[in-house]
Amino acid sequence: MGYQSILEEENKSVQERYALAMERVRLFLEEDTGIREPYLDYFKRTASFLLEMQEWKEHVENGDLAEKSFEEQLAYNHALYRDILPGVDGYEKSYANPAYAVKMLGDDMGGLLCFLYTELRGLIVYAVEQRMLDMTIHVELFVQILCLFEEGAPAAGAVRDALYYFVSDYADHTLAWRVREQLDPKLDFAVDIVENSDLTDLRYLFRYGEHIGENEIRLAEFLNRMPQERIDAMAYTYTHGYEEGFRIAGIDLSAKKTVNLRYSIGQERMVRAAVRQFAGMGLKPVIYRTPIARINRKQTLKPGYTSVSPNQQYEYDHRADDALFLDRAFADRKLSVLRGAYEELKQAASEFAGPAVIEVFGEEPFEPVNKPESLSLSSKQQQLSVSVSAEASRIVNAYIPQTKVSFTLIAYPLPEIGPDFEEIFDGIVKVNTLDNEAFKRVQQHIIDELDQAAFVRVTGKDGNRTDMTVMLHELADPSRETNFENCTADVNIPVGEVFTSPRLTGTNGVLHVSKVYLNGLCFKELELTFEDGMIRSCACANFEDEAENRRYIKENVMFNRETLPIGEFAIGTNTTAYVMANAYQIVHKLPILIVEKMGPHFAVGDTCYSHSEENRLYNPDGKEIVAKDNECSILRKTDESRAYFQCHTDITIPYDEIAGIVSVHADGTEVPVIENGRFVLEGCEMLNEPFGGEKKDVK
Repeated sequence: MGYQSILEEENKSVQERYALAMERVRLFLEEDTGIREPYLDYFKRTASFLLEMQEWKEHVENGDLAEKSFEEQLAYNHALYRDILPGVDGYEKSYANPAYAVKMLGDDMGGLLCFLYTELRGLIVYAVEQRMLDMTIHVELFVQILCLFEEGAPAAGAVRDALYYFVSDYADHTLAWRVREQLDPKLDFAVDIVENSDLTDLRYLFRYGEHIGENEIRLAEFLNRMPQERIDAMAYTYTHGYEEGFRIAGIDLSAKKTVNLRYSIGQERMVRAAVRQFAGMGLKPVIYRTPIARINRKQTLKPGYTSVSPNQQYEYDHRADDALFLDRAFADRKLSVLRGAYEELKQAASEFAGPAVIEVFGEEPFEPVNKPESLSLSSKQQQLSVSVSAEASRIVNAYIPQTKVSFTLIAYPLPEIGPDFEEIFDGIVKVNTLDNEAFKRVQQHIIDELDQAAFVRVTGKDGNRTDMTVMLHELADPSRETNFENCTADVNIPVGEVFTSPRLTGTNGVLHVSKVYLNGLCFKELELTFEDGMIRSCACANFEDEAENRRYIKENVMFNRETLPIGEFAIGTNTTAYVMANAYQIVHKLPILIVEKMGPHFAVGDTCYSHSEENRLYNPDGKEIVAKDNECSILRKTDESRAYFQCHTDITIPYDEIAGIVSVHADGTEVPVIENGRFVLEGCEMLNEPFGGEKKDVK
């Protein structure tokens, strides 16, 4: 049973409803219904968009666009997204823009109708996936609100209620479908594109319905020029790392049947090779796009396959749209539906092996503008959001225990990274395939020293104000136990770090980075102050107002919490990546996956072993890794609601901003690991070799 067969009965059941709703939209455009400005323009433009979606749906069903040239399909694709593309002819005068919507429609109604328009834009995806129920309920919502205005300008509360009950009442469909597409390999819309398209004909890109730009086109062209053996080798680095993650963690991969592949559109040649390699492990692909409906989204995070964002400001402007409906009743409804959806799919959940993610990087760094017109969560909603996230995490973990799954992450550049794209791509392939055995040996020297330490002191230089004391767990039997994991290239590619979960008590000081990109956002002069391992204060220099800077950090690093613990301390050892990034001046464009290997880093949030602390892990030297808990995560044994934070954000200090990393023993002995940005510990000489290389040496 394929994707369309699954939808066939449901689609037939709503055809009449859809036709009636669309007829009402047409009649509105033909008649004078009494709606006047400032609302008439909004409803006319939105109704016209819905008719455009009807045409798009018919093109998909008839397949007539497939016969058009690449240039014609590209023009049509961009027309679908013209209202959110940057510029005065696009987003600046779009009702998807909260600033424009509020300017034209007023403070209260502008935000509500902006949300409505943004949700209706999901019809682009619903049409291409032929999800008629989703199309129908959204058009019906538009008609319902249209009728309110035809009866005279309604109170904002009436419009808000219509939106609230729409999101809540249809949660058993929108949320349940999201759970199913994450677990059910029969929902093979994207798998069909990857497996059955002629990837040499780039018109396949338009089958997704996502915005297709230069990055997707040039990336697909570039991969098409590669010999198959190189594609297979790149895929093997990724799939073998996934398989190794199960072996190292002692998890039985043979008991699993599905793997989730996440990638950026344009990478299909590598993804196809990976699908076939995973098949050799007995795993079927589950491939789903980034969530569309607001109920399934979390701020600006985009799990799933996607294209490069046509407008990151648009996504940032709508990061807190759930402020319209988030209350206790809705939260209970959402959690109930989530629990029911997983219960219905519990067999598929038990067979799910985990995600295999191909990240991309190279976009121009995004520095958001905070618009007062954007929706924002109240303090009460922030607290509720945290509690819902925690409970949702517990529900998911009950059906997909983290002790029974693994993952892998790898990253490649986008053409947007600059004129040296192909050279940088080759450099990243080299970084992703560095000698694991050599790094394993060098990193063991670092671990052997740090296992003698009571704490580690990290200090910055040349304007970096970092001054941190990091407390380590006491080892009961140093001959058989270790605090640090010797991390090579398995689940977390590329190779290059040793990490631990530090003790919180006594971990104090200031962490400062001059410029860093976290969760896709730029932070300038980020400074976090810790007391007993918890964030006591925070600051940055993105905005003139200090309170606005704190809100920015709280929202996008602390995810609306008042504080977070240090969940990880690590020393990155991948100096090859660091030198290459600086040679091409792309450090600011790299993902945290690579940046975390390019210097010491701290993570705020959960430990690296969140929900899998009971798995027994061993380093290559045979010692068991015992530092998997801290004073927060250990609460899982008495009150799980206080143990986890559902986030883990790495913050790296570049080598050249490090004055020193010193291992301090209980008797006061101090052993430097890094001095002035270079490794000085005996046995680590290999790590300094790339620093002498020129650009030609790191290609």
